[in-house]
Amino acid sequence: MARYFNGKEVELLAPVGTFDIFKEVIVANCDAVYLGGPSLNMRLMRKGYNFTFEEIVEAVQIAHDLGKKVYVTVNNLLSEGELDEAREYLKFLETAGPDGLIVQDYAILALIKEMNLSLDVHSSVMMNVHNVEMVKALKEMGVKRVVTSREMDLMTTRHLLAETGMELEYFVHGDMCSVHGANCYFSSSVFGMSSNRGKCLKPCRWDYRIKKDGYIYPSEYPLAVKDMFMYEHIPELIHGGITSFKIEGRMRDAAFVLMLVNAYGDAIDRYIDDPIGFERNRDTSLLYENRKRDFSTGYAFGRPGLSYINKRYEGTGKFYSTGKVFSTPTQERELSAKRLEKISEKLTSIRQSKTSGVTELSVHVNNMAQAKVALEEGANHIYLSGDVFEPDRPFSKADLLELGTIKGKSKIYLGLPRMMTELQFEMYDALLSGERLPIDGILVTNLGAIHKFASSGYPLVGDFNLNISNPLAAELYNSLGVERLTMSMELPLNDFALLLENAKVPMEAIVHGSPVVMYMEHDLYENTEAFEAIGEEDNHYVDNSVLVLMTDKGENPVYRDVHGRCHLTLAKELNLLSLVQELSDAGLAVCRIEGATYRPEQLRDIVRAYRTTLDQLGVGKQFVELSPVYAGYTLGALQFDGNHGNEEVERSNEEAEAVRS
Repeated sequence: MARYFNGKEVELLAPVGTFDIFKEVIVANCDAVYLGGPSLNMRLMRKGYNFTFEEIVEAVQIAHDLGKKVYVTVNNLLSEGELDEAREYLKFLETAGPDGLIVQDYAILALIKEMNLSLDVHSSVMMNVHNVEMVKALKEMGVKRVVTSREMDLMTTRHLLAETGMELEYFVHGDMCSVHGANCYFSSSVFGMSSNRGKCLKPCRWDYRIKKDGYIYPSEYPLAVKDMFMYEHIPELIHGGITSFKIEGRMRDAAFVLMLVNAYGDAIDRYIDDPIGFERNRDTSLLYENRKRDFSTGYAFGRPGLSYINKRYEGTGKFYSTGKVFSTPTQERELSAKRLEKISEKLTSIRQSKTSGVTELSVHVNNMAQAKVALEEGANHIYLSGDVFEPDRPFSKADLLELGTIKGKSKIYLGLPRMMTELQFEMYDALLSGERLPIDGILVTNLGAIHKFASSGYPLVGDFNLNISNPLAAELYNSLGVERLTMSMELPLNDFALLLENAKVPMEAIVHGSPVVMYMEHDLYENTEAFEAIGEEDNHYVDNSVLVLMTDKGENPVYRDVHGRCHLTLAKELNLLSLVQELSDAGLAVCRIEGATYRPEQLRDIVRAYRTTLDQLGVGKQFVELSPVYAGYTLGALQFDGNHGNEEVERSNEEAEAVRS
């Protein structure tokens, strides 16, 4: 039977990785379990884990006979080639009868509606739900429960519940990430293994050194976070509006999961029975002695700072979801002529039969000097960053008015922050609902912003972190008012080509620059304030004022924005200049340059090269020479076809074992 406190349900949700583990956990002191089936979930890399179709059916029946619930993870991002598989899987799940699906990709919502299924949907933590507008939008789309962003504090959950009445699920124990949900693209860029598809090779757990202002600091594992531990804060969770207390650990063994379930279940029962006499730390020592990493309360009570960073077992290869080890530091692949030829062939093979129109050029900028350069060099669209990197300051109303007088035929878009607080919504609403601004649209970064500003009178363009990887998700965003969408930069070649071929919405792709591959609330710049320097060395490619994370394989610049968030970029620059003709022929509407990190004179050369190339389309290819500003050129995820299995995992495992031995 379900638990209740003052008439409000309190659910303890346990992870189960196999049917054998399920049979032990379901009879323990939990109210529900979550599990993954044989496809489309983010824990497919460990052999022997997850459930067969038959086991799902049996698990649901057993749980229901006990008065408990089962939730199934269908939480991958989907490629175009997986949509038919998703349709068949959803048909099966409709008959199996789980109590809900945990979902990341909006295509699943579209398919459930298209197929008229009665499946309940819970938004995965990978949807990164973090504001009232997002919850309202999901509620309108039929979502029954939201798994909150990992960075959400318990004061905000109270506000979300009061404003929306939505059921909230919150991670209370287990493995966490340093990067905002679905905003980490490092693994896909270096290995072709997407973190949003459950294949992350954990570059966050590499042994880095921090370098800034010419000094090296003993940071060791600055991105490796501790495990979540909310055992002592049951009262705060219940009164913070949390319905479901979620334990992470679908790759853990039965004994470990049972220990957690029994400890947390007992604590919840004791608090419900006697709130005033509740003993918070009864099993703290048991959980501490059996911990995998050290413990933290994460963002539950505010930004944790350096106390969030773990050292226990880092670099040892212990306790990881593949059952083996993480990758070792790996250099980003250089751009190769052979790979360019393969990409060209693939794009040529999907050349659109219909007239695709003229491919335009967009530039994402960090300051007014960059914006003016982009205007002068003929960019069609200029995106003013909503996450301006320091030392620059946010674009002001006066800046918008000035650009409006000089923009000519170019279009100016006001970019929004990726993560938007309630205060930021009020600030942007005040700006956009006042006098008409001389801008041509808004670059939207989250579902909440789309929900809020679709009726503002300004056209909407979707940023790359919406993670568009299939046509159904693109069409859903389009139906909500987004006129053009930026393709996910995680797409390997085959998936990139499929989306470009089949999307019915105008698509944009990042073709050049240093896009952000990790977007985090964690402030790495604090490290330089907390430690004494252990050496001196200048940065190789960026100004010394920019913090870099260094391994023996290279340096990754990290920029801090005006909101205090950190943006880690690739060491190399993405460069698709020689593929512009093929991209245009394949139907790409807009080529985008990520220009925020360049000096104005550097950006001028890049924009001019792409403008010249685009202007020469159809009259013979114009070859323009460009030299890298940073550590070289790369093709990012396009280096990979996307149809490989786990060979990158195995190779990294072998390398790591060799290093340790």
